[in-house]
Amino acid sequence: MSAAYGRTVTTDTGFAAGTVAGTTQPVRRRTSRPHYRLRRYAMEALAMAFGLVLAVWSVLPLYNMWMIALDSHNDVFSGAIWPENPTLESFRVVVTQDFWYLARFWHQFGNSFYVGLSVMFLTLAIGSLASFTVGRMRMRHGWMLSNAALMTYVIPASFLAIPMYRIMQIYGLTNNLSSVILALTTFATPYAIFIFSQYGKSIPMELDESARIDGANPLQIYLRIYLPLMAPALVAVGTYALLLAWNEYLYNFLLLSTPESMTVAVALAQFLNSDESPWNFMMATAIIYAMPPIILYYGFRRYMAAGLTMGGVKG
Repeated sequence: MSAAYGRTVTTDTGFAAGTVAGTTQPVRRRTSRPHYRLRRYAMEALAMAFGLVLAVWSVLPLYNMWMIALDSHNDVFSGAIWPENPTLESFRVVVTQDFWYLARFWHQFGNSFYVGLSVMFLTLAIGSLASFTVGRMRMRHGWMLSNAALMTYVIPASFLAIPMYRIMQIYGLTNNLSSVILALTTFATPYAIFIFSQYGKSIPMELDESARIDGANPLQIYLRIYLPLMAPALVAVGTYALLLAWNEYLYNFLLLSTPESMTVAVALAQFLNSDESPWNFMMATAIIYAMPPIILYYGFRRYMAAGLTMGGVKG
């Protein structure tokens, strides 16, 4: 490597040796802009292509549901991309219960609502009271409660199906909506305790101390201070519990056996018992059954994002 005053010499190491005030200093070359832009455009194109594949993969089942629901019974397996003669007859049959498998559709729809709302309220009540006791009343070794609750998720819910069925049978709760409500509340509550405990840490303890100075008891603090400030987390966990109960099939199938006690999730499977399943009626029923969770999600998604984000940060 050599350099002279007032000259710039390129070295073998990729640096340029320039003279500043009689001294030689290395100056790094600029990165090639065209190559950087080409690499960035290639990565963006790859990400867009991957996202497009995921979007098509996700939307395709929904598209098939609508296509079959709009088809007549004889044209369900015609193989057409879009029904030649689309009709809403399947939806009319479902709404009017004009098919023997759908004779109790609205009653079963009400069962689903009852189970979902009951699981939601029980999960919110138990989870919020437990997190309030652990976090706000400074319960000794309270952290063990929230951590022990999460340990219940180590065992998959499907492994507990037979023991849960045996317990409900002993207490005479089989073929009763209460059995499903109790089982699903058991699975939703640990998650609620964890989210509420983490979210509660963002609420200043000074609010509780000020309320105690003013003469408030723990119940008043819980109802008037803790719950209003926990609203985003309550909405997020409540929606989670409702959707968990709404989409549950295994425990509904095990614990509910008569058409009067079934939910729609179990009743849908009854369509497959026939030699010639009415797929168009089944898809129309599934679309109607999916409407409440979709409306609920898009109505409260802003609160769900806030609740889950705050509750997911430990500190």
